[in-house]
Amino acid sequence: MELNTIERDDIDIAAETAVALPAASRKVFVKTYGCQMNVYDSQRMTDALAADGYVATDVIGDADLVLLNTCHIREKAAEKVYSELGRIREMKAERARAGREMLVGVAGCVAQAEGAEIIRRSPSVDLVIGPQTYHRLPHVLARVRGGEKIIETDYAIEDKFGHLPQPKRAEIIRRGVTAFLTVQEGCDKFCTFCVVPYTRGSEVSRPVAQIVAEAERLAQAGVREVTLLGQNVNAWHGEGETAEEWGLGRLLFRLAEIPGLARLRYTTSHPRDMDDELIAAHRDLRALMPYLHLPVQSGSDRILKAMNRRHTAKDYLTLLDRIRAARSDIALSGDFIVGFPGETDADFEATMDLVRQVNYASAFSFKYSPRPGTPGAEMADHVPEAVKDERLQRLQALLLTQQQEFGASLVGSTIDTLIEKPGRQAGQKVGRSPWLQPVIVDENSGEIGEIIQVRITKTGYNSLFAELA
Repeated sequence: MELNTIERDDIDIAAETAVALPAASRKVFVKTYGCQMNVYDSQRMTDALAADGYVATDVIGDADLVLLNTCHIREKAAEKVYSELGRIREMKAERARAGREMLVGVAGCVAQAEGAEIIRRSPSVDLVIGPQTYHRLPHVLARVRGGEKIIETDYAIEDKFGHLPQPKRAEIIRRGVTAFLTVQEGCDKFCTFCVVPYTRGSEVSRPVAQIVAEAERLAQAGVREVTLLGQNVNAWHGEGETAEEWGLGRLLFRLAEIPGLARLRYTTSHPRDMDDELIAAHRDLRALMPYLHLPVQSGSDRILKAMNRRHTAKDYLTLLDRIRAARSDIALSGDFIVGFPGETDADFEATMDLVRQVNYASAFSFKYSPRPGTPGAEMADHVPEAVKDERLQRLQALLLTQQQEFGASLVGSTIDTLIEKPGRQAGQKVGRSPWLQPVIVDENSGEIGEIIQVRITKTGYNSLFAELA
């Protein structure tokens, strides 16, 4: 405790004499935790800061501003943030002793959930800003540079997307030929394990015109594939081009009309929001990739009810039958939580049975982690950690087998691949299959941004190897 006090005093004293840099020479380092939406948010924060004179850096030690864009889904994710802040505190103290300022900010869902607690636990933090207010970053930073510590976690009344500056064409090009585009935020489902309704708020859908304009800018800068993002993306219902309300299926058809955009994806979805129009889009829209991430969480109806999922295992399986009837080559991905309060051996076996019936191409699985403020955290009959560990290992072994079998089923087939970037090994490029797997090809097989036909020759642990067809 005494050492921390000394370090804190060093920061305060040195900061009084720190050199204030002109805006044009300031550098920002952003570290992103969690989901694809946080990746998108980090990019938009960088865009907002670029308009304020900040240049992005990949070297944290060079940064005049360090931002941690955080995730609060699981307890360990939040603790990683505090651990990282401990390391940053030492960097900040070293910079202060050299007469250089380093501001530290925490953004995202941990910021929204914990607010002032972050500054209490990590006094070197200068600002805390929630995911609904990051468009205010330049204004907040001006106040911080004036000596204030800022906690900005109230939900913004204004439309943050309408207030964010657009990225420059060169920045879009630098980010590559695939891009995320947030169309929906928040969730009204209130699953009992989930903090999203509390950290991201209720469901909000961006209007069609705003989404189309952003997608057009991406395409004009060479983006070939766009993934639409939302905490509950298939609940999107935005104002259409003539003021009527659209659903996600109709939006996908509109985006497919944009010249240059060859591929569309969306994530993450809820089974209750897969309507007929969206299923029809999978049937009729070739630009919509045949890969669907549709979390079920459990195969036990008793646990699904306790989770407030509002669907049964049979509902889910029936829905998948409809989707597969519409698009026979579609591959499924999912999310699973093991060890939810009250989960018995029989409940877990029901999950294993559902996984065997669905046969997933990939999936994410986790041990239940109680999040403060959620109903699940207050439930009785929490499952011992050792039992959770054993169940998770069994589930992940089954899911890995299914993933490997799906990859092996593609060997010998000819598929379209979008070339994305140079490979890790010399002489290679990396593309992406319609089902989201990395595809390794010879560097002369195609140019970045091209969609080429390749023949799958073998599989790796998480990737495919291919040659020109």
